[in-house]
Amino acid sequence: MWDRLAASDPGLLRLTAGLRTVTAIALTLAVLAVLRVPVSQLVAGAIAAMVATFAIREKQWGPQAVTLALGLPMALASVTLGALLNRWAVVGDVFFVVLIFCAVYGRRFGDRGTALGLIGFQVYFLSLFVGATPAGLPALYGVIGVAFVCSAVARFVLLPQTPAGTLDRLRRAFRARLAQLLATQVELLDAGPDDVEKVLEELRTGTARLHETALMIQGRLEDGTSDPAVARLLQRRIADAEIAAERLGLLLLTARSAERTDTLTLHLPGAPLPSGGELPVRDEATAALRRDLKALRVLMLRPAGEASGTALAQVRNRLLGYREEENLPEAAPAVQDVFRGLGEAARAAMGLRVALEGPQDESDDSPATARSREELDAEDAAIEISEESEPQEAEPAGLKRPTTRAAVQVAVGSSLAIAGGELLSSQRWYWAVLTCWIVFINTASTGEILVKGYRRLLGTVLGVVAGIGLAGLVGHHTWTAFALVLVFIFVMFYTAPLSYTLMSFFVTAMLGLLYTLLNTYSTSVLVLRIEETALGAACGVIAAALVLPVHTDRRTNDLLVAALNRLAEVTRGAVDQLSGGTGGDLVEQARELDQALADLRAATQPLTHPITPLRSRRDTARYVVALLETCAYHGRSLAATAELLPTHPSIAADPRLRGACGRIVHNIEAIAAHVADPRSAEEIETGPSIASMLEPGSLRTPRYGRVTDRVLRHLQRLDEAVSGLARPLGVAGGPAQPRR
Repeated sequence: MWDRLAASDPGLLRLTAGLRTVTAIALTLAVLAVLRVPVSQLVAGAIAAMVATFAIREKQWGPQAVTLALGLPMALASVTLGALLNRWAVVGDVFFVVLIFCAVYGRRFGDRGTALGLIGFQVYFLSLFVGATPAGLPALYGVIGVAFVCSAVARFVLLPQTPAGTLDRLRRAFRARLAQLLATQVELLDAGPDDVEKVLEELRTGTARLHETALMIQGRLEDGTSDPAVARLLQRRIADAEIAAERLGLLLLTARSAERTDTLTLHLPGAPLPSGGELPVRDEATAALRRDLKALRVLMLRPAGEASGTALAQVRNRLLGYREEENLPEAAPAVQDVFRGLGEAARAAMGLRVALEGPQDESDDSPATARSREELDAEDAAIEISEESEPQEAEPAGLKRPTTRAAVQVAVGSSLAIAGGELLSSQRWYWAVLTCWIVFINTASTGEILVKGYRRLLGTVLGVVAGIGLAGLVGHHTWTAFALVLVFIFVMFYTAPLSYTLMSFFVTAMLGLLYTLLNTYSTSVLVLRIEETALGAACGVIAAALVLPVHTDRRTNDLLVAALNRLAEVTRGAVDQLSGGTGGDLVEQARELDQALADLRAATQPLTHPITPLRSRRDTARYVVALLETCAYHGRSLAATAELLPTHPSIAADPRLRGACGRIVHNIEAIAAHVADPRSAEEIETGPSIASMLEPGSLRTPRYGRVTDRVLRHLQRLDEAVSGLARPLGVAGGPAQPRR
């Protein structure tokens, strides 16, 4: 069960965020209850504790403490101005707009600027929500001070979260998700014709989740490890394990089919299994394959203290033995390929275990296992940290800077929301402003804001229905209501990264309880919240569409060009190294490619959302992203293979690869140029397959031809996928030009 939790919540980040926020609020309520403060101040303390906890995002304790210390005077100043200016509507509204502009503009100063902006805005909102007055300011100062202290106790004493601890939990999550993917692969082996499509979809989901966790680990390596060499080693081993697991899934799909499976099958939702997914033959080879897939899963999940003993050593030796041709069982070639993939996955699993847990017992190693260890040791010794820093791209200035543009847009949208909100209600107009503010958080285009506004409105409508029912059940039972508020806050933070609609639902249901506590609850109040939410979302969309707009097409095109450029860098570097040159830091280049692709995937959500009326456009966006994910898989695989070149006897450099693969890089750059400027005259080049451009056997060594075959296969599939990208993007093609 713990492994399932670790896999569902990598690093336990959502669980920790929810528990820490609830703990801070509970401590605040407990202290304030002892002091016998009125209910309105209890509500203010709960909101202040929540803001002080979730606003701070730095990873190191020192910066967190500094930001929390700076946040307290910011909160006191904000609540003071809220109480003083509330009496003058025009002055208060103007200041609120200025505060919103400054809070959003502060994002350009990193996590600290973002946190202080959030605290300033949310505490000003708090003063409006509880109706703060100048006479009540001293009591509110004390309440906010208690809230910040309790937040610090929850963060640094009761639920501390260090970068190293988070990284360790993320690594456990990666192993758990890898084990889940292996379990799905076992199901794929046994699935009948009626079940294979469902299992294939689970395989796609498991592969995507494994990749998501790998990206999260890569983002935490720098803060979670003190030694750059250790960080680089972990990054390499995580990438190896991810590639080996994805390759194993592709080989299993091919074994079920009459023809080789296209990599796109794993990345495009709804893509059918080739040849209808035939059942595997029930013979000794498939029985052994089923047994060994389960054995690999057990080895991956087994803790370090239990990963020893003769039986486990024999299992490990058998799996690694499949890397030797003479140990492969008698079976069809496609099934033998699966056993080879199983051996490579076992090697990656062993490398990952050594990197995570240190040296292992080698007393029962077979010759095949010993050779695998020698290869891993040689690779570890070859890892060097590059001291060169890449030049930083110049940040846009003025209104072109994203934070400045967003600040202007939010200020305009909030002004509209204030004007319209006060027409709906002179007392609760701030709900429209809050919605307008929130729809701009973590969004960068008009389409993203539209989708976020729609999700918030839907969650609010459902939350109002729940709030009406809960208010009737709770009545005036104060502590029962607060208990439910704590539950909703926890669920709100736990579900926020998964579903913005769910988060909005729990926020609105919680507000219904808070209104009950403040004796201001009525059905009309909750209905008014729906109206203000719809108004705020509409104002946000209008501002985003009319004021310095960033259209979804433009943003996705920019991110598509960035992803294509990263793909070209990885491909060029890997081919250079495979040709005998130096390809640079290929692992880091692959990580940058993955991050660029993740940004593109997030930006295309408005285009692929179920409510979009443009079905053909949605299908095209999904197809392009899936093709890019396919290209990224082959690029990562080439980079990983190229880095083996100095230490692995099975890979020999061939200078002709550079000329043979120049077409791929040219085509990637041509597509990027066309996306950046549709008037570009660049065309992709077509011609014979990559393998046919080289003499047979030129890349082979007598013993390990299959590894070099894999290099050619990745190059060929990458060439095909890049050519496939040209069609939906409208790039013309022509005959290949001679290359040296």
